[in-house]
Amino acid sequence: MDHTLVIVESPTKAKTIRKFLPPNYEVLASMGHVRDLPKGAAEIPAAVKKEKWSRIGVNTTEDFEPLYIVPKDKKKVVKELKDALKGANQLLLATDEDREGESISWHLLQILKPKIPTKRMVFHEITKKAINKALDQTREIDMELVQAQETRRILDRLFGYELSPLLWKKVAPPTICWSCPISFCKTSC
Repeated sequence: MDHTLVIVESPTKAKTIRKFLPPNYEVLASMGHVRDLPKGAAEIPAAVKKEKWSRIGVNTTEDFEPLYIVPKDKKKVVKELKDALKGANQLLLATDEDREGESISWHLLQILKPKIPTKRMVFHEITKKAINKALDQTREIDMELVQAQETRRILDRLFGYELSPLLWKKVAPPTICWSCPISFCKTSC
C-alpha cells in the first residue's frame, strides 16, 4: 500500500501527529539520534580498528572526518524504519527544527537511502493547523545546521578524549584550605 512515511524524534509526538494526518500517512519515531561516534573499542568497525585515530572516532588525518556507527540499541529502530520505508511513496523527515533535529534528519537520510521523494517537515507546535501548514511548506535539509552540529560533536569528542585527560594530568587538583574563606585555595594559607 502506498503511503507517506513521516519520521519524528519521539513516540509521544508520533502518536499525537498521527491524529492530524490522513490515514495513508504512517508516523514513526527515530527515538532521537540513530548514528553516533563509537563509544568504545567494541563499536569500532574492523576495517579501521588499527588506525591510530579510530579510538576517538574522528579521522584527524583526513579533515577530521567522523566515523559514524549505528549503536546496538538503535539497530532495531533503524530496521523498523527501513521496513516502513519499503512501501512508502514519500518520506517526510519531521525531526525538531534545531541543529540536533536537522542532524538526526540528515543521519536518517544517510542510513535509509530513500529512493523516493524526501522532504524536511518542520513545525513549532503540535496542532492540526501547524501540521497542515508544515505539510504545505516542506523544504530541504539545512546542511549548515547539520555541519554546525557535526562540528560541535567532533569538538566535544576531541576535547573529551584528548584534552580533558591532559588537563587533569597537568593541572593539580586544588587542596582544601581550612583557614581561608576560599573553599579550594591552592596556597593552603
